[in-house]
Amino acid sequence: MDRFEEMSQLLQKGKARDLSALVQSELDGGTSANDILLKALIPGMSAVGERFKKNEIFVPEVLITARAMNAALKILRPALAQAGVEPVGTAVICTVKGDLHDIGKNLVKMMIEGTGIRVIDLGVDCPPERVVEAVKEYRPAIVCLSALLTTTMGNQKAVIDALKEAGLRDSVKVMVGGAPVTKAFAEEIGADAYTPDAATAAEVARAYFN
Repeated sequence: MDRFEEMSQLLQKGKARDLSALVQSELDGGTSANDILLKALIPGMSAVGERFKKNEIFVPEVLITARAMNAALKILRPALAQAGVEPVGTAVICTVKGDLHDIGKNLVKMMIEGTGIRVIDLGVDCPPERVVEAVKEYRPAIVCLSALLTTTMGNQKAVIDALKEAGLRDSVKVMVGGAPVTKAFAEEIGADAYTPDAATAAEVARAYFN
């Protein structure tokens, strides 16, 4: 097993400490941060996403993997910045106003980050005006809106309406998701994409940059 495959396997098993140690060792030994990202971490997260979609693993396992990915990225980011490696683009993510659920949002965030996209996380209970401010500040290509309550689904539309009012709607792709959300609802409110799970969300988001 080569070192990239070893890192990928450690990531898929959620072994954050071992993965962090190996990533640091590889950086110290002269392996480029970009190679670690492209040849180990992104393939590892893709494999996790595929297994998640096939119901071979479930949310707890994905959260453990996400924690390992986060630990590795914490080590890699300074080295990537130093090498002048830019993210492929930027996305903004939040759970909409009135909704305090964050597990789904956090999963989507980690999966999208695992494709090389920078993700600005606005947290939960996020009002439309905060999303508008973030779009102005960070100039993302994508806005991801999560809602896990039927009572807060309408606030996904409120964000889209606020983006229209601010003249920003055409500058971003709006992706929506969450347990009660459907493709029909996404079309009804004028979203660009609905995705049923975090792995699919990452695939759709990455495709916007291809």
